[in-house]
Amino acid sequence: MKKPKKPKKPRKPNRYERVIEKVFLRHYQASATTVDFQRHELIEAAGELGISVPKNIGDVLYSFRNRTQLPQEVQLRAPKGKTWAIMPAGRAKYRFFAVNENVFVPKEGFSETKVPDSTPGVISKYSLSDEQALLAILRYNRLIDIFTGVTCYSLQNHLRTAVPDVGQLETDEIYVGVDRKGAHYVFPVQAKGGNEKLNIVQLVQDFAMCQHKFPSLFCRPIGAQFMNDNVIALLEFEETKKGISILSEKHYRLVPAEELSESDLEEYARRPD
Repeated sequence: MKKPKKPKKPRKPNRYERVIEKVFLRHYQASATTVDFQRHELIEAAGELGISVPKNIGDVLYSFRNRTQLPQEVQLRAPKGKTWAIMPAGRAKYRFFAVNENVFVPKEGFSETKVPDSTPGVISKYSLSDEQALLAILRYNRLIDIFTGVTCYSLQNHLRTAVPDVGQLETDEIYVGVDRKGAHYVFPVQAKGGNEKLNIVQLVQDFAMCQHKFPSLFCRPIGAQFMNDNVIALLEFEETKKGISILSEKHYRLVPAEELSESDLEEYARRPD
């Protein structure tokens, strides 16, 4: 007779979770939809908890915005149907915002579009990270043009700027474009590789950046994500009264030119716009 398995012990919170939880609970009030704090409080909280201060204190915030979930004690205090997002609120100031529980991840089962791979081999060989590789692939294969149907040009890589009431922010790449009618657009692009996911904070910041830096251009934020089996997902977002949502999504596979058959091209020609 097999012995019953012992129940797993609850995982102890790591130091990042302990620090952010302490800072949150210090300021949280019942039914609050925003919770403000300052960067130096992360260091103070680490000291009060008797744990070593992370060398890069900003990585505490980056981790919860891109890689992992907030501690349960923080999540439980979000209003019903909402989740907390950490956003800049000025220089060295931050704010927990209660936002809709949108999860911006590519969907499985989408049809793929083959695109002849124009990435220079030397770029593929020496790309330093998934994010940098993805940005280079988008650029050399003109995938932003293909996805949006607009002629696009890379304006700046890793734009860092400050926006009033938001603070410092960074966008992976900025494209500007013109369509066949002559209308001009700005496309802030956020690239994600590995296990990182596009978060609502970055999208809110991209809309704010466009409004501040490019007020005369129509803002169309794009998310790019590596998927399994070398598929690249592109998502476009829109801002509505209900919040930010996915407007369109397409999946692309880069292939040698000889792998793109006539039947593939016939299929693509029959697809609706």
